[in-house]
Amino acid sequence: MGAVLTISEANPAPPCSIVILGASGDLARRKLLPALYNLEVCGESLLAPETVVLGFARTRMTTEEFRNSARESVNVFSRLEVREECWRSFEKRLEYLAGLDQPDGFKRLRERLEEIERGRNLPPNRIFYLSIPPDAMRASVERLAEAGLISRASGPNFSRVVVEKPIGHDLESALEIGRTLSRFLDESQIFRIDHYLGKETVQNLLVLRFANTIFERLWGARNVDHVQITVAESEGVGTRAGYYDRSGALRDIVQNHMLQVLALLAIEPPVSLDASAVREAKLNVLRALRPIAPENSGALTVRARYAAGRLGEENVRGYVEEKGVARDSRTETFVALKVFVDNWRWSGVPFYLRTGKRLPHRESLIAVQFKDAPRILFNRSGNLPPNLLTVRIQPDEGFSFDVMAKRPGLGLAISPVQMNLRYSGAFEGPSPDAYERLLLDVMAGDHTLFPSDAFVEKSWEFVQTVLDSWRDDSRAPLREYPAGSWGPKEADALVEADGRRWINP
Repeated sequence: MGAVLTISEANPAPPCSIVILGASGDLARRKLLPALYNLEVCGESLLAPETVVLGFARTRMTTEEFRNSARESVNVFSRLEVREECWRSFEKRLEYLAGLDQPDGFKRLRERLEEIERGRNLPPNRIFYLSIPPDAMRASVERLAEAGLISRASGPNFSRVVVEKPIGHDLESALEIGRTLSRFLDESQIFRIDHYLGKETVQNLLVLRFANTIFERLWGARNVDHVQITVAESEGVGTRAGYYDRSGALRDIVQNHMLQVLALLAIEPPVSLDASAVREAKLNVLRALRPIAPENSGALTVRARYAAGRLGEENVRGYVEEKGVARDSRTETFVALKVFVDNWRWSGVPFYLRTGKRLPHRESLIAVQFKDAPRILFNRSGNLPPNLLTVRIQPDEGFSFDVMAKRPGLGLAISPVQMNLRYSGAFEGPSPDAYERLLLDVMAGDHTLFPSDAFVEKSWEFVQTVLDSWRDDSRAPLREYPAGSWGPKEADALVEADGRRWINP
């Protein structure tokens, strides 16, 4: 391996208080607390010595009980083995306060924070992570402001609010959330988190595009036949049925994860790596995204839900038989879309997006298929497979490039070979969890991997046209597919009508 060019280092974050609203919930237990612990032990600690993590929730418990619960969570969900000396250092950072649902809860939160800051000689730099249900977000931001917990953006110390997706249920609610946030916070204080953007492979898209001239010069309508983005999940709705049945695959995955990935794929070179430049370049992709008109929804969209089927060795029930799902539900668990980016680079190139639950296995990938070789020389019969660049986002992060090569022997026979890079094999040590990177960026005030308010609005504008068209079942009927399959036959027809096929992982 050649020399390593370091663009920037992961530097320790400034001292701050990280307040997790909803600290007794599933997100904090599975993701946030393990990620913060991993930052403690990632080589030298990336957390400042004074930094504190204050859990704030409805559940009544002592700080000692919170620390014990956090230890159990880290034991189960951390990517790193728990080392006693590191845990002893980390648990001293953990504090807890009940009362999130109490009338005076936010007043007591301020008093507790000020007490902790005095005792630890900690400046009033504060991060409020809203690990709470979406319908409680606006009220929590208002109460933070009323309690005097949010300082001016221009002040000497920072106040930052982290908002988890989903940001809204539709365009109207997303705009209302945006208005609430902007009433109390400057845009520089808002971090809308999408954990997909913290994944190593997604971050690597910018490097793949702009640090390798071989790909950048091929990137666009002149050489690319089409692009596929697949987010496949093998599990069903599980314990999320209450949320999922109100949302569905289009809201849950397409509106945020998939449009973010599409924007990074189709982005024009930003003028710099500054957060504002990258965000503006991504926003320009959505500005060029062709809306799906209601009269075209039947030809450009497929929606479906899984029926009973077999996944591996297991027989699984259908979606409407899942606990917590309404028997008359019209919620989709599968979406396929054909979309176009109407700009100079991508004019005429279809982007096929597909996501679903109860598919054969969990896999997220991007496939960029290049145009066929001219029908001369080796391709006279028209049978040569096209060159294919595949970017694997999860679970096996990496990418591969399919090219044609001569087979060894005295005759002239050619076949496809795959140049394959797996992160786990090419680089030493495990990749950091997405939340580790994103939490560190919040502490550092780096917005590069966080969607802007304008991006959220544009993504909802696109999705809203599809949602509106689906109100008429005759335009895009709700199909079914057996669990364990790759979706309904209509999704296959969507790409086969163009003489193409889905690239199944």
